[in-house]
Amino acid sequence: MQNEPLAYKMRPKRIDDIAGQKHILGPDTPLYKMIEKGHVPSMLLYGPPGVGKTSIANAISGSSKIPFFALNATHAGKKDIEQVVMDARMSGKVILFLDEIHRFNKLQQDTLLPHVENGSIVLIGATTENPFHDVNPAIRSRCGEILQLERLTEQDVLQLLKKALADEERGLGRLAIHATDEQLERIANAANGDARKALTLLESVYYASDEIDGTTRLNDNAIETLAKRIGVFGDKGGSNFYNLLSALQKSVRGSDVNAALYYLAHLLESGDLIAVCRRLLVMAYEDVGLANPAVGAHVQAATEAAVKLGLPEARIPLAAVVVEMCLSDKSNSAYQALDAAIHAIHEGKTGNIPNHLKDAHYAGAKELGHVGYHYPHDTPIGTFGGWVKQQYLPDELEGIEFYKPVIAGEEKRMAAIYEKLKSFKS
Repeated sequence: MQNEPLAYKMRPKRIDDIAGQKHILGPDTPLYKMIEKGHVPSMLLYGPPGVGKTSIANAISGSSKIPFFALNATHAGKKDIEQVVMDARMSGKVILFLDEIHRFNKLQQDTLLPHVENGSIVLIGATTENPFHDVNPAIRSRCGEILQLERLTEQDVLQLLKKALADEERGLGRLAIHATDEQLERIANAANGDARKALTLLESVYYASDEIDGTTRLNDNAIETLAKRIGVFGDKGGSNFYNLLSALQKSVRGSDVNAALYYLAHLLESGDLIAVCRRLLVMAYEDVGLANPAVGAHVQAATEAAVKLGLPEARIPLAAVVVEMCLSDKSNSAYQALDAAIHAIHEGKTGNIPNHLKDAHYAGAKELGHVGYHYPHDTPIGTFGGWVKQQYLPDELEGIEFYKPVIAGEEKRMAAIYEKLKSFKS
């Protein structure tokens, strides 16, 4: 059909035609060799939109010569699955490509999985969500291969664009088109590793450009204008979004300002301002912590301001605190100490609260032995405030240390106080 989108027409027919993904389908990989010999295992394809999940499934079918059926788990019903099962019985074996497999319900699963087990249906599931979080374990256990697809490199996309311009049967090769290398590079760069977006943008730019002397010359202004409309890398609420949050936090923890701002930009473009603000607050206490306690208040103020301002102005206070956290002294000692205490409790390291620490604000407390507490504020010690030597941990845990100070920033001063107080106890 002439009106089919270019991205659809350019889908690979064999695995040798697949753009990128050489780490799983290169000529030297086990999967490539299996498919070339006609053996196709059930598998899960995991990756962001536009990296070629549907294309790979089609190409595997083309290389293996096994009949191919495609369904979407969101819309497919029991009857759709039963129809595929009937076709499998007639053909001996079929490939079922099931998009959005993380949405597969139990009724669909019960209908399909016995036939996956007996080998009459080869299941190729596709998902943008982490299969270990969102795909039913029963499905995962029947898919021998869980393949994480990588976003295409700019060079991969560039080669695909040139192939589309040259292909006379499925691409634009029958048309007189003039495109400079620089223009194709800009289209590849704008697509951000998404093959579908790259081909769609190329096709749109072609139709938005003028024909001069029988040749359509791609228009620079059309590229610039249309590139802004194709969206960015990041699916709000999906696995990719959480990967971006993770990358932001790890970049801040690693004090890489440029990387942190890059991931912040992607996250803000996704539009989920609240999730970004929540993660920044966590980071202030998890990664900066006691080394710079003021950062927590700064991030709280910045995130409150961001929510009140809304996007795009929200980016201004958030950028400031991201840079501040990147370049701040850092410590995770406080929450690590708490986690150590929680772990000790789970291991059964508990004991009775010392009597002098128990509540004594009621008649009869003295008769129960809840006496002997010394009020530290009554015993000043230098400029520190009040301190008195007395036991606080249960007898069974006396002497245990959960807190291990990090000698960084403001915590360096706190660590010195901690060690001094330890010496008073001995």
